Amino acid sequence: MSGPSSTGSAPLVRIRDLSTWFHTRAGIARAVDGVSFDIAAGQTVGLIGESGCGKSVTAMSITGLIDRPGRIEHGSSIKFEGRELVGARESTLRAIRGNEIGMIFQEPMSSLNPVYTVGTQIAEAVRAHQDVSQREAMDRAIEMLALVGIAVPERRTDDYPHELSGGMRQRVMIAIALACEPKMLIADEPTTALDVTIQAQILALLAELRERLDMAMLLITHDLGVISQIADHVVVMYAGRVVEQGATAAILARPQHPYTEALLKSIPGVATERGQPLPVIRGAVPSPYDWPAGCRFAPRCEYVFDRCIAEEPTLALVPGGLSACWLRHGQGEPKLVVSGPS
Repeated sequence: MSGPSSTGSAPLVRIRDLSTWFHTRAGIARAVDGVSFDIAAGQTVGLIGESGCGKSVTAMSITGLIDRPGRIEHGSSIKFEGRELVGARESTLRAIRGNEIGMIFQEPMSSLNPVYTVGTQIAEAVRAHQDVSQREAMDRAIEMLALVGIAVPERRTDDYPHELSGGMRQRVMIAIALACEPKMLIADEPTTALDVTIQAQILALLAELRERLDMAMLLITHDLGVISQIADHVVVMYAGRVVEQGATAAILARPQHPYTEALLKSIPGVATERGQPLPVIRGAVPSPYDWPAGCRFAPRCEYVFDRCIAEEPTLALVPGGLSACWLRHGQGEPKLVVSGPS
């Protein structure tokens, strides 16, 4: 399978046929249902899609954070530096999680412990994976707060989460995630709860730290505007599956799947500036308990035809990457074009 690491060297992360299902009394929710993609060392991959498409479950599967009734199904594979994580012992996953793979969650106020100072929480993350003294760990906490741009870090280590602004709490979360200098960072909607100005600061900080620390990053978001600023490669998910992936510039300029095209059209731009209504994708993401037959996007697609309803397309090579759309299979030039640089 072609992917972001198709340069000859082995990818840092290699995901193949990942299926994470939730077995409930209501039935089986196939939240992630046969997902495959790679992440190369030092690369930023943007994982994008609407709420409910399986983005966060994919991230939690990588880090082994799936709890009952969820489970990773037989045949799934997640390799990190060649080590298989599916079926690995919890002790192995704990050693990797927070140490070699850092994570930033959506809402820092619910992720930080309100009864401990931020310095203590960063130091705890260091001592969980490194054999250092409490003083050394606290020195590392001060160093990390300075790294993420918090002024007077020696004093801020004594602050509690509620004493910090939303943007500063998110910086603390980044400091915790990077405290052990991981090889990869997973950022799950890291700017969702922040205002636009702070969002821009956090994205710039992540880009700077990725460059400085030479780490890979999986950035999970529903916002293509965020992806355009920071990601090298895009993986588009819909209804538990990958429907398109490729280089960011190529996908933004010339999307190869109707869902990606629709996402791009729904970004506020020239139309809204002229007072025209913002285009929306009709309908909603279907239930993971009952994915539709054929192409899962077919009920919402403007280009649907008979084969789409009868048969599910697989990912196939297209200009700039891979796309799962019958319009692309053996059709030559793409039919869907969004105006922009070519």
